[in-house]
Amino acid sequence: MSALFRGGWWTVFIKEVRENLRDRRALGMALLYGPLFGPVLFAVMISFIVDKRAEDAEKPLAIAVIGAERAPNLVDFLRQQGVVIKTAPADPETAIRDQKEAVIIRIADDYAADWLAGEPARIELLLDESRQETRAVLARVRGLLDGYGGQIASLRLRLRGLDPQIGAPLSIAHRDLSTAQSRGATLLAMLPYFLLLCAFLGGMYLAIDSTAGERERQSLEALMTTAVAPGQIMAGKLAATTLFAIASVITCIVAFQLGIGLVPTEDLGFALSLSPSAAAQVLLLVMPVAFFASAVQTVIASFARSFREAQTYLQFLMVIPSIPSVMLAIAPFKPTAWMLATPLLSQSLLINQIARGEAIGSGDLLLCIGGTVLAALAAAGFAVRLYRDERLALAV
Repeated sequence: MSALFRGGWWTVFIKEVRENLRDRRALGMALLYGPLFGPVLFAVMISFIVDKRAEDAEKPLAIAVIGAERAPNLVDFLRQQGVVIKTAPADPETAIRDQKEAVIIRIADDYAADWLAGEPARIELLLDESRQETRAVLARVRGLLDGYGGQIASLRLRLRGLDPQIGAPLSIAHRDLSTAQSRGATLLAMLPYFLLLCAFLGGMYLAIDSTAGERERQSLEALMTTAVAPGQIMAGKLAATTLFAIASVITCIVAFQLGIGLVPTEDLGFALSLSPSAAAQVLLLVMPVAFFASAVQTVIASFARSFREAQTYLQFLMVIPSIPSVMLAIAPFKPTAWMLATPLLSQSLLINQIARGEAIGSGDLLLCIGGTVLAALAAAGFAVRLYRDERLALAV
């Protein structure tokens, strides 16, 4: 074991770690700004959502009604349910477009005539469904109107000597099998993205500096002329880059654990939690991504002639961690074997599963880690080939 740590790769590893620790910008990005950005943003957003939902639940529903005098019983029913009936605006369409009103009820002119004739009395709801805030108000209004309609239908059947259950041939029971944690997992949908981003961001500056940066400073040529084999040079640099990427992921996980504990969600029927065992599983899943990201970044940076050029190339690489999260948000799907063997996608799927409080099978875990490690080894092998070419040090 001691002989292993006396190898050339270990010397290069220690050199890169020391140099990166002296670079405050790289150290701050790897262990401070990048890992903390996601948890802080998450905590702020979730706190805002929780406060908004609590405010909407407590705030009385105020609805403008056009033609309220045509349906006094309906208006009285709404008031009994706690609805505040407002005077209708002069121009209801403009009021909706200007967001002065979310939903306006318009009672048709022939409402009373249709009601007396036993015909369906027409009520029109004015709204703009493209606005997110309208949906919650619409759901409450539709629920109240449906409830009123159900009561009237039941009374009409009873007046005719009929059992109201005749009109309900099916009795549908709604049994929700979700748990507080599984409902809370919908709020943790961005957790995989932030963790994967940290895996890419944590070692990015070291990957750039240890290749393109040293080429620009002309120190890589001197390193390549030493007795250390090119493969060991690359192994040392890659190990240092991976170390900082893993440190970034660990910082992000710890920050998420602390941030989740500060968000009060129990009163809204869902729970956010990331237990130590779940955090350990998440770390186990993301560690191979740190290796994979470091290898890919080292390869890309090897083609750049300067630090700035490599930074430009790798900035485009930061889009990749968002792809699985976007895919799952647009079209959620059940994991299959090939998905679990695909780097980044497999981590996103299994981290979401952990966030829901579900157990992960050993086979799924092996597929996820194995597929990512194989991809990382392939990238690392390509990096070794690049380091064996003397043109790498000469920037030609």
